[in-house]
Amino acid sequence: MEMGTATSHGSGTVRAGSAGEGGDFPSGTWGRATNQLGDGHHQRGGRGGRNQDPQSPRSPADPCRSSGTSTMVPPGWILLPLLLLVLSSPSTPCPLQPNATRFVCTEPTLRTFPGGLPPTTLAVSVEFTAVATLAPDALAGLPELQELHLASNLLASLPEELLWPVPALRVLDLTANALPELPARLFQRSQLLQHLVLRGNRLRALQPSWFQHLARLRWLDVGANALAEVPAEVFHPLVSLQSLDLSHNRLESLDGGSLAGLRELERLDLEGNRLRALPPDAFAPVPALRLLFLQGNELRALPAGLFAPLSHLQVLDLAHNRLRALELPPRPPGPPLSLDISGNPWACECPLLELLRRAAPQLVAARGTLCASPPHRQGQEVGTLSQAGDAGCQPEEDGQSLPDP
Repeated sequence: MEMGTATSHGSGTVRAGSAGEGGDFPSGTWGRATNQLGDGHHQRGGRGGRNQDPQSPRSPADPCRSSGTSTMVPPGWILLPLLLLVLSSPSTPCPLQPNATRFVCTEPTLRTFPGGLPPTTLAVSVEFTAVATLAPDALAGLPELQELHLASNLLASLPEELLWPVPALRVLDLTANALPELPARLFQRSQLLQHLVLRGNRLRALQPSWFQHLARLRWLDVGANALAEVPAEVFHPLVSLQSLDLSHNRLESLDGGSLAGLRELERLDLEGNRLRALPPDAFAPVPALRLLFLQGNELRALPAGLFAPLSHLQVLDLAHNRLRALELPPRPPGPPLSLDISGNPWACECPLLELLRRAAPQLVAARGTLCASPPHRQGQEVGTLSQAGDAGCQPEEDGQSLPDP
């Protein structure tokens, strides 16, 4: 699979969606799941900012205009336009259409999940509404449903059997609800699921039972929750997973077996956690990794050989940690590694400068990559020093660098 390119965005690296061998990664407006609803022109706004329907009824012109003189208007002239307006208004916020293949509703006043959808429905998007509960049979009668988008509602729980009537489901988006947990058997009949987005909920723990039937899952986003750990082998059944987002949780450590089973993983996002250290074998289970995001953590050191298994790595983001020394993966064939190491207190001595000179990565945010020590180099750009090659470092025969004088 050809992954998206990384570009500078603030202090980190933009994770662009990508397309290529093996399928598409979601990107754009529907960043957390593929957008196959409608023709791509559906606009989503915040709560209270729904779309204006060009076909919605408008009030008839008021026949009672003031011309500067007081005139008695017959009561019927006022009541008739009001009556016409009431009769022409839709009876439901989002009316159904027979034999439709997709249903979209972003009405913020909607409180009940629509019923009676035609069995031809392939995609449902009920987002930015006030729906807080779903009945166990809410999806009954939709055997062909492939996409279900329920982002930005008020869901605090889900019935265990909710997805059982829709075994053809490929995409499920539950972003920005209030879910503290999921039923153990929610995905029992979801063997075809490929994209699962649980971002922005209140999940505190990952349960192995959620993933045991999801061998075809390719995209999993559990970012912006309250996860404190990733249990060993919790993702082991996800043999097809290509993208895993664990960003903005409360992870303080990562066990050596946390990523076990993810042999196909190409993108891993751990940004914005509380990681202080990583075990030397943390990334051994994911040799296919191409994009790795570790920015915004509390890493003080990187174990020797940490990135050695990652011979295909193309993007590495270590910005805004507490690193003084650097580890790098093997130099990949083709374009140089895109590397962001800005916002760290680098010790600009021979080991760091020689490593960067030999590896020759493409430094992102080079102007924010500054030396913190030794005193005579404080504030200088790391990239400039490494390229200059005049730091007084003489390589020994075995390729190691001499200490900085």
